Amino acid sequence: MIAASLGDSVASSFLLDSPNRPDPLPPLGGDVRTDLAVVGGGYTGLWTALLAKEGDPAREVVLLEARTVGWAASGRNGGFCAASLTHGLENGLSRCPDELPVLDRLGAENLDAIEKTIGEHGIDCGFERTGELEVATEPHQVPWIADSVEQARSFGHDAVLLDRDAVRAEVDSPTYLAGAWHRDRAAMVDPARLAWGLRAACLQVGVRIAENTAVTGLDRDGSGLQLRTPHGIVRAHRAALATNAFPGLLRRMRPFTVPVYDYVLVTEPLPAEQLAAIGWRNRQGIGDVANQFHYYRLTADNRILWGGYDAIYHWRNGLRDELDQRPATFATLAEHFFRTFPQLEGLRFTHRWGGAIDTSTRFFAFQRAALGGRVAYSVGYTGLGVGASRFGARVMLDLLDGRNSEALRLRAVRARPWPFPPEPARWAGIELTRRALARADARAGRRGPWLRLLDRLGMGFDS
Repeated sequence: MIAASLGDSVASSFLLDSPNRPDPLPPLGGDVRTDLAVVGGGYTGLWTALLAKEGDPAREVVLLEARTVGWAASGRNGGFCAASLTHGLENGLSRCPDELPVLDRLGAENLDAIEKTIGEHGIDCGFERTGELEVATEPHQVPWIADSVEQARSFGHDAVLLDRDAVRAEVDSPTYLAGAWHRDRAAMVDPARLAWGLRAACLQVGVRIAENTAVTGLDRDGSGLQLRTPHGIVRAHRAALATNAFPGLLRRMRPFTVPVYDYVLVTEPLPAEQLAAIGWRNRQGIGDVANQFHYYRLTADNRILWGGYDAIYHWRNGLRDELDQRPATFATLAEHFFRTFPQLEGLRFTHRWGGAIDTSTRFFAFQRAALGGRVAYSVGYTGLGVGASRFGARVMLDLLDGRNSEALRLRAVRARPWPFPPEPARWAGIELTRRALARADARAGRRGPWLRLLDRLGMGFDS
């Protein structure tokens, strides 16, 4: 059954494989001068360019993208647009408890601002503020779900605890033992169409975008900067680096993130009778609470996007197109899918793909300035960049413009995470952690010595 379900699938992102995909814009056509150069055409770069231009229409903004806008993580993710800036309350409480109420409020305001921008610019990205279901699939996870609801309510969130029958009334899987519906802190979007919509908004307000224009070097140039590309030199007063999982132009950026590969399947559209068999009338995003967790949601045409579980790091920060495909992981994902939804036996997957996520040791993004305040960067989103990227863009502009904003007064925003060690310790540490998390899942959530050590060092995380 597993082989048959994958047999006709296409090795590319369903989200990017769309007739709505815009034609590429021309590369940079020679040397240019600008006030602000933005490097990277994912969400962070697009939000930076749009906010910069809307904040000061007279400011010249040039965005440089090595391939095409949204082609990497921004066009391949699950489309969970979350309010959290700290990768969840639990992670935030473990790292910045005193500041978490402010960060939680700023995250909610950021999500509202994203929804407002989508409306103002008419971005057709299927934005649905449906919230997210956390589900327990093992007995030891049921108390975690109850704790999650209690914790969310203590911060004023709209969270509902669902017992086995109640959660299965929302979405019917025999694996569900309990659930938490977080109703106000997440929206579902079509991630590629969001990126393309932000691209169109940038062009509309006067941002110049050059695609297929890789930036190969960044240097000081008098009181400004010089960015080198194969198609010309950009001289800019300031630069914002939004390079996500790809190597940072500044050497100082590189120890603080690693690229970790995540993999996704998408089914064919569910016939009406199969959709009725599982319910899902409220179209929430869903994630289980294991360490090796799955995330899934319905697309606009009622396919199921199903991803997660494996998180693969390749030696020496490996980033190659061929790593987007991993047959063993796709087979595992398909097996887990039919275990979750046995009533969908016979359904086929139409697309399979992967891509790199930029992961930091604190598991949420950080922003810094460099080169005397001429350059800012925002990296380390660890899979939660659909929403948090706008906040990262706002902080970068605060840094570049010298604004003493509320966000910049927070230690959690100003601080850098612990760096990753050099190879071979980097690969060994990540692989040891991955195996330890899998053992914890197999042992009713009990964290072994390695995970407890990471917890003590402030580098631990669970989903």
